[in-house]
Amino acid sequence: MTDTADRLRLARTDGVGPVTYRRLLHRFGTAAAALAALPAMARAGGRRNPLAIPSKDAAAREIDQLHRLGGQLLFVDTPAYPPLLARLDDAPAAISVLGDPSCLAAECLAVVGSRNASANGRRIAEDMAAGLTEAGLLVVSGMARGIDTAAHVGAMRVGRTIACVAGGLDKPYPFENARLQEQIAEAGAVVAEAPLGTAPQARHFPRRNRLIAGLSLGTLVVEAALRSGSLITARLAIEADREVFAVPGSPLDPRCRGTNDLLRQGAHLAEHADDVLAHLRLDDRRALSPIETRSGLAEPPPDSHMGPGEYAAAHAKLLDLLGPSPTAVDELIRRCQFSAAAVMSILLDLEIAGRVELLAGNRVALLAEPGQDWSEPDARGPSGG
Repeated sequence: MTDTADRLRLARTDGVGPVTYRRLLHRFGTAAAALAALPAMARAGGRRNPLAIPSKDAAAREIDQLHRLGGQLLFVDTPAYPPLLARLDDAPAAISVLGDPSCLAAECLAVVGSRNASANGRRIAEDMAAGLTEAGLLVVSGMARGIDTAAHVGAMRVGRTIACVAGGLDKPYPFENARLQEQIAEAGAVVAEAPLGTAPQARHFPRRNRLIAGLSLGTLVVEAALRSGSLITARLAIEADREVFAVPGSPLDPRCRGTNDLLRQGAHLAEHADDVLAHLRLDDRRALSPIETRSGLAEPPPDSHMGPGEYAAAHAKLLDLLGPSPTAVDELIRRCQFSAAAVMSILLDLEIAGRVELLAGNRVALLAEPGQDWSEPDARGPSGG
């Protein structure tokens, strides 16, 4: 319990993103050691206010509430964590699961689409989800109205399914799907990145979409407008080197413009479940275990061996080179001419201090300080100009 609570406290600490969580554990060995080091790292990075680290009691309460709900926590650096999701550079440090967590290691296919779906779109989603489930895949979707709901219902006609939700596991959304969420938890699994008690808000849905894409071998989009959140899921699938499928639709229906655009960009055309299965080549299944997970940034040695003066100079130089647009860390190292170990150590301190964000793909971006507007003429650009 102590190690679980420490991992949860680290994952919930302000300034510790998914990439940094992995790096801290690699550097310090345990969550407890990382937690002990955080205050000094935040001060070194220039943080003025005390770091908000959840208390032991708060972590224990969250764990107890989750257990009473029937759920459990999975951490990215542990064997029970979903292997395909763990391949993402920015895989969530901790996820909460209701139901059977072992099904998250199965071969999955995401089925997503419009909330304002047509009757034909819902029927296609339901039938394709049933066909994919019959073939041995687990269908993953996001519990939303329309296509998502139809996909879950179709999968449950013949088997089980996985739902990824934007809020806490105790906040079903939309509320009319509360009973459906219970049924999914009984037969499959419901997954959330947000803590219990979190009401779903617009800013949470892209993170939910990352879960959907990350758990799946590919993503099938049935109906989607040009600005649909389903297209975010498709983009995340592409970035994760997963397959993308789209059901073609009438050019007169705005709900199909996004899917038709995916087809123009090279997505696989899918009219039946067999179209998806043919491209996935399930007779030549991908090896899912063991998997080497990635941590986004190359891991630095524990100590960069810099004196206080050298550290301060490197700290100022890095901040001057960074801007709000993501910069490749390799490019940053080349331009600042400090050692890779020194740069990595300082970037870790800066993220803990809330000054930068470490991103997937070995990139980093400067965060705006309170009250700062990047549109101001004196705001730093990507090169510090």
